[in-house]
Amino acid sequence: MGSVPAETFSMEVQRHLDIEDTSQTEKAQWILNAPSPPPIWKEIILSVKETILPHGNMLFSASQKQNRSRHVFSCLHGIFPILSWGRNYRASKFKSDLLAGLTLASLSIPQSIGYANLAKLEPQYGLYTSVVPPLIYSVMGSSREIAIGPVAVVSLLLASMIQKVEDPVADPIAYRKLVLTVTFFAGIFQAGFGLLRLGFLVDFLSHCCFILEAVSKSIHHQITNREKWYPLNFVLGCSFLIFLLTTRFIGRRNKKLFWLPAIAPLISVILSTLIVYFTKADKHGVNIVKHVKRGLNPSSAHQLELHGPHVGQAAKIGLISAVVALTEAIAVGRSFARSLTSCYVATGSFSRTAVNFSAGCETAVSNIVMAITVFLCLELFTRLLYFTPIAILASIILSALPGLIDINEAYYIWKVDKLDFIACIGAFLGVLFASVEIGLLVAVTISFAKVLLQSIRPSIEVLGKLPRTDAFCEISQYPMAIRTPGTLVIRISSGSLCFANANFIRERIMKWVTEEEADFRETAKGKMQAVILDMTNVMNVDTSGVLALEELHKKMVSHGMELAMVNPRWQVIHKLKLAEFVDKIGRGWVFLTVGEAVEACLSSKVSIP
Repeated sequence: MGSVPAETFSMEVQRHLDIEDTSQTEKAQWILNAPSPPPIWKEIILSVKETILPHGNMLFSASQKQNRSRHVFSCLHGIFPILSWGRNYRASKFKSDLLAGLTLASLSIPQSIGYANLAKLEPQYGLYTSVVPPLIYSVMGSSREIAIGPVAVVSLLLASMIQKVEDPVADPIAYRKLVLTVTFFAGIFQAGFGLLRLGFLVDFLSHCCFILEAVSKSIHHQITNREKWYPLNFVLGCSFLIFLLTTRFIGRRNKKLFWLPAIAPLISVILSTLIVYFTKADKHGVNIVKHVKRGLNPSSAHQLELHGPHVGQAAKIGLISAVVALTEAIAVGRSFARSLTSCYVATGSFSRTAVNFSAGCETAVSNIVMAITVFLCLELFTRLLYFTPIAILASIILSALPGLIDINEAYYIWKVDKLDFIACIGAFLGVLFASVEIGLLVAVTISFAKVLLQSIRPSIEVLGKLPRTDAFCEISQYPMAIRTPGTLVIRISSGSLCFANANFIRERIMKWVTEEEADFRETAKGKMQAVILDMTNVMNVDTSGVLALEELHKKMVSHGMELAMVNPRWQVIHKLKLAEFVDKIGRGWVFLTVGEAVEACLSSKVSIP
């Protein structure tokens, strides 16, 4: 093989460098010529369309018009998941769903009556809430395990807040109407949360502490009304409470006996009712349920008070109830459907969901079985509940309360995130010493303060190259990362460069630049050549952010340095082009990767179109 002439070799090297330069220019154009992002109103419409019709954005595509019916059917699958799993439902699955549904019903019937009593409502309203909501969820819900119905947290919440507006003893009809109106508003808010994708709001509070106010007030009420105490109520309630807790302990120790704590409440109701009936204990001070209205849920649309003096209070309580209910299970519009069928606010129950899962449910048909069973109870067995003692319902409620406050979860929050723990404790103390509204406000305020603090003081890190790799990572996390001489590579780890943090980011970068220059002067290593901003994580920028970048660029120019940007997102580059900032720094100083930016700065062969 002959030797290559020096002139030819030089030409090949130059050609290779020209290709590299062209490639770099082309890559910069990929970023600079990105399509303009959609306006905000289109993003909102798209979000709503995706929520209501998951494939709605394709319905009007010219290339998809012939398949419109297929897309409509796909959208219906998104709204009604039963259309998906229902087609493949087999009789072999029904056996498991039937067992799970009957087990659920045995737990939900006594629980529903007890929770209605907790909410200061007639017993039948708890049963109503265990009929219609499960049927709706079985059609529109996506989880096969969740069991829907009234829960202790929401029942306590409603009772503690609504009785401040209407007295359930002095005017039970007005109280009931207000509960139904609150449920109506709760449903509207839940539907709005789902439509606007606001489910993240539930992350700003800890729901378990909201029962404390109602519990503490209930205990205080009982202590201050000792003349109403009856020994038989106490003995009966404590006896069955011990029985319920014992069955729960056995069920936890032996998973095969999951059904024992599930049917224990029903056994307690049956046994206690028989005891009261045969011993005539109701004549000796034992409080009983008495009349339970028979029949299916009547319409309650005429009972909604949308023009009365308490509409504002109902809306406020409905908002709080909706948020708290969403912390247990999120399902769009469930409460709205319930509020017109004599049901009050319900959600996914942890205890019943656990029973449903342990019973081996295959699909949401277990909810249907439970609803049908409760309906049959409403039609056939309400008279048998006449002699059921109130103390048994209290024992069922009390047996569920320990699981609502999870000390282990609080410790876990403390261990993982101290600020989250502060929000949890703030809500706890706010509810305990003030009210549910104050506790909710404290939790949300602390959580938003945490988000605001992170936005105002975002993470800004100096990057270095990891040995034997092409990756540039934070030097604070990877001490072995090597700094590039003459350049300062900085990553802005904030989703937005805006008025809240623009000055902080600019001042932090200038501080590092000043320190780097001082270090170069002391060591006589040369001078700083460029500052490279890795903007991969920056999703948006406002006018304050653009102004901060312009001021930073002016400082760099006055110090004889260049400012380079790496991989700005399309929303960011679109606004920087409109503000003519890209032209100010030069289009050749926009790069796709940090590595390319560093190489260009070191070689000083950046082409500026």
